[in-house]
Amino acid sequence: MYGKTRARLRALVRRTRRDTGMVTSEYAMGIVAAVAFAVLLYEVVTSGQVRAELQGIVRRALSART
Repeated sequence: MYGKTRARLRALVRRTRRDTGMVTSEYAMGIVAAVAFAVLLYEVVTSGQVRAELQGIVRRALSART
């Protein structure tokens, strides 16, 4: 009985070791995707037209009378 349990444990350890790199690679791909989205968003927000619109919104908000 002890031999069967030990064999199952070894098989479980082997399967677990095979999958350890998969989690790291998925995590890395998620970071790459997030950084790419952040760069794209930064480019859109800092473009001339969007910047002018945002400045207009801020000016109207600051000059509004309460």
